Parts: sequence; C-alpha cells; structure tokens
Amino acid sequence: MSETVKPSKQAPRRASRSVARRQGAQSAQPRAAHVAAKSDVKSFHAWSNPDQALKLFRAGVVDRVNIVKDGVPALYVNVLTACMRMPKDKFYRTIGLMRPTVDRKVRASKRLNQDESERVMGIARLIGQAQSLVQDSAGPGEFRAAKWVAVWLDRPLPALGGKRPGEFMDTADGRTLVADLLAQQQSGAYA
Repeated sequence: MSETVKPSKQAPRRASRSVARRQGAQSAQPRAAHVAAKSDVKSFHAWSNPDQALKLFRAGVVDRVNIVKDGVPALYVNVLTACMRMPKDKFYRTIGLMRPTVDRKVRASKRLNQDESERVMGIARLIGQAQSLVQDSAGPGEFRAAKWVAVWLDRPLPALGGKRPGEFMDTADGRTLVADLLAQQQSGAYA
C-alpha cells in the first residue's frame, strides 16, 4: 500500500528544454536587436530627408494613421527644427510638447508616443502642404517651405482675430484650422 512517487525521467528533460529555450531566446535577442538597429538606420535616413514633410502631406490617411500609431522617430524633431531654423524651445511650445521627454527619446533613439507623433506630424504636414502649394503653382524652385512656415506661424493673421497661427498648433482642431487657412491662401481667399 505504500505508494511512493518516483521522479519522472521526463522532468529533467522538460527542465533542460525550458532552459535551452530561454537561452535560445536570449541569444536571439541580440540578433533581433541587430536587425531592429539596421531597420532603425534605414528609418532614420528616410526621416532625415528634408522632403519627408511633403511625403507625409501627400500620404494617404491610412498611412498617416499607421505612422502615428507606430510612432514618429523622436530624431525627426531635430530634423524639423533644423529645417525650420526654429529654436527647440519655441518648437516644443508651439506644438505643446515637453522638451525633457522628447530630448530623452531623441538621445535613446526612440519613437514618440501617439499624441507626440500626431503633434509632430501636424507641423510636418503643414510644411509639406506649403511645399506642395508652391510646387503646384510653379513657384520658385529654391523655396524653403520649412523656414517659410516657421515665419508664417509667428505672423498675426486677421482671419484668426490677430492671433498667430502658431498659437493654434497645440490642438488637433487648431492644426486643422491652420492647415485650412494655408489652403485658403493658395486660392486667394481671405486669410
């Protein structure tokens, strides 16, 4: 009647398999990190292109939504501020971002969260919109859309009750309003 539980011979194999799986997963992590690093380099090169704003403006809505959900690389903030020749503090205030958070993500080569990405995309699309308007109207080939947008955002407009467009860039509705005003300028409507 004495029942003794004998250790199963399979138990050690299971344990060794799980250890092997963990070790395999750990060794796969550096490979995955290396692959991710290569794709991040490609991504950075794409996002460091000055024409990225025009591409974002012309991209389809679904593509832009996916970009926002994936997160814009934080390094793109540096590209935009350099192209706009706008001090970072002013840029962050204009679109309502916290500088320490974004700077930390830039240093770590991380992506922005959805809200931050949407704000950065809003100003990038505005630059792309300005560039597109000038190209479509056969404007000057040397037009610097980013610099022009930076100046335009600081200029009080009668259509905004004398307020600057930059004062509206920190909300989704404000970004839509500013983009609509820019489109009206192309058609010659009151702005």
